[in-house]
Amino acid sequence: MACEELELSILRSMDKITTQKTLAKELGYSVGKINYVLKALGNKGLLKIENFYNNKNKLQYKYLLTEEGMQEKVTLTKKFIARKKKEYEELQRELHSYEK
Repeated sequence: MACEELELSILRSMDKITTQKTLAKELGYSVGKINYVLKALGNKGLLKIENFYNNKNKLQYKYLLTEEGMQEKVTLTKKFIARKKKEYEELQRELHSYEK
């Protein structure tokens, strides 16, 4: 999975993230990689990262998609769809060449 695809997968998962470990397992990456990408998205201003101060587990965070994050999610989704359409068209051409 390319970096943009991983970012898109993470941005798409913002509403259902429970822990970085869960997200890592779901996406097939290490917790360290997920942590790195989440921090990078936060530094870009695409995510707001908040600690649950009242929580007994001080390592638990809440991730909120910012307005910029939503715009980036849309942009990355459009790029992803365009890339997949191109792949589909190439496969269709290849398939037609086999049928002749």
